[in-house]
Parts: sequence; C-alpha cells; structure tokens
Amino acid sequence: MYQKSLFNGFACMMFAAMMAVVTIHPVFAETPAPVQNKTVAKKERPVSENENTLVMNLEYGQVIINLRPDLAPKHVERIRKLASSGFYDGVVFHRVIDGFMAQTGDPTGTGRGGSGQNIPAEFSKEPFLRGTVGMARAQHPDSADSQFFIVFDDSRFLDGQYTVVGHVVRGMEYVDKIKRGEPPLHPDKILWLQVMSSEAAEAETDIAPPDFIEGQMNPSNHRKTK
Repeated sequence: MYQKSLFNGFACMMFAAMMAVVTIHPVFAETPAPVQNKTVAKKERPVSENENTLVMNLEYGQVIINLRPDLAPKHVERIRKLASSGFYDGVVFHRVIDGFMAQTGDPTGTGRGGSGQNIPAEFSKEPFLRGTVGMARAQHPDSADSQFFIVFDDSRFLDGQYTVVGHVVRGMEYVDKIKRGEPPLHPDKILWLQVMSSEAAEAETDIAPPDFIEGQMNPSNHRKTK
C-alpha cells in the first residue's frame, strides 16, 4: 500500500512538472518579474476573414502554419491581429526544450512579457501531435496572451490543458533546427511573421517581407523583387 501511494505521488509530481514547462513564467515563482508589453499598433493593416495562414520566416527557412479558428476563435483572432501589426517580427525563441517544444512570442525575451491582453481559455479535444501550435499561459487557464509554442514530438499530456491554435503544415524541418536552451545561449528569432490567405501562402515559396501599405496580402503584390 505504501509503495503504491509513493508511486502515485511521484507520478503526480512528474505530471505537474511537465505542465509547468510551457507556462509564461514558472508557476512556482514567488516574485514574478513585472510584465513588459509591446505596443501592438506598430504597423497596422486590415485582415480579412479568409486569412488564416501564418508565414513565419526563420534563419533556416520558411514555416507555414494553418490557424484553427474553428477550435479557438478568440486566440486565432488575437494572433491574426498581432501578426498583421508586425508584433512578432524579431522576437526570439526564449525556451526550447529538446524533444518537447519551442516557445516564442515574448517581445522581452524573458518569458514574462506579452501584448498586455489575456484571452479566455479555449481548450479542445484536439491532440498535441508533432507540429501542433499551442498558446503558452501561466497557472491560470485564462492567462494566455501573445506567447505560443510548437511541439517537436507528440505531447499528449498537454491535451485539454492548453489551447490549440494551429498546425505546422510546411517547414517543420526548420522548426527542428531551432537552438535548444532555457533560454538558449544564442537564441533564434522570428525574422518576420505575417498572416495571409492559404492561396497566397501556397503561391509563394519565397515571400518578401511585407510593407504593410496594401490591404490583404496576395501573391501578386508581395512577390519578391529580384
């Protein structure tokens, strides 16, 4: 009986530790650092309803993420707005755990920053499989903001605990190359990240950084200049 109790206690401790890994700051931090926020209205442009694809440029190549407004409409809307404003451009991957996930979206690079707007949890039954994109949060379920993570491998222990917002559909091999560390010694960063329609993302394999002047992105007005 004692051995069974000890085993159950150890299993609970391990589960709690795994849950704390993708939080915005350690759940058990006694005195969290003040949250520093980044102004969203850096470069504003309108986003149409059919723009549900993220194009994320890394040093290693381009990553395409299909957003899932059917699973998490509020979170996806927030990401769309932040991405269209240039919020994620230049932001580092501040927590990257081998065999688990790469986390980014904090403009301060500390894991404690964000845009200053929390989003109510939108947990679903969607499983956390390789390439799934989820929203990082603190201990409270409704504390997600701008930070998100991409899992390297299946991470089913996260199911129903974190909001799924999308899936990597192309370029996961580039995500795999992101430098590991908590934080990495020389962290990789998002060169730029934009939201566009799936047609625009499919038509272009080498999209130039947007100028934010035009309206909806499309293949013709953002073709890379040779």
